[in-house]
Amino acid sequence: MPLIPETATQVMALYPRIYVACHTRHVRDEPAHRTLSRHQASILDHLDEIDPTTVNALAGHMGVTAGTISMSIDRLERQGYVLRVRDTADRRRVHLRLTSAGVRVRGSSSVLDRQRVETLVSRLTEEERSAAIRGLALLAHAARGVRDETTTKG
Repeated sequence: MPLIPETATQVMALYPRIYVACHTRHVRDEPAHRTLSRHQASILDHLDEIDPTTVNALAGHMGVTAGTISMSIDRLERQGYVLRVRDTADRRRVHLRLTSAGVRVRGSSSVLDRQRVETLVSRLTEEERSAAIRGLALLAHAARGVRDETTTKG
């Protein structure tokens, strides 16, 4: 049975191969006839329609400057995906929320291209597909809360 560091090394070596083979660079918003970059879609993935965040918090989480995020938020706001809302208690603070259009795009987008994933899994036997799904389900289950745990430790 492989040790934890060896298993982690294998996951880190194998996952990028799948990601590179199957990821998409753009997200289509069919109702609005727009294409969003992966970066823009990633920003939407980090926002919520109920629980707001600030530009600084979002920038820190994504590892970019507030200025970089602000430029992207400006565009997403003009396109109707993001809403800036002033904090009623502290007017200097601005919260970011998704609009209904932002929620729609976030819900329909994925970093993976469905056609490519279907091609990939079509190369596996039924038994291999079942084993792959079981393995991914186990990893997804183990992933719950990992980001929060590692963020609070560091």
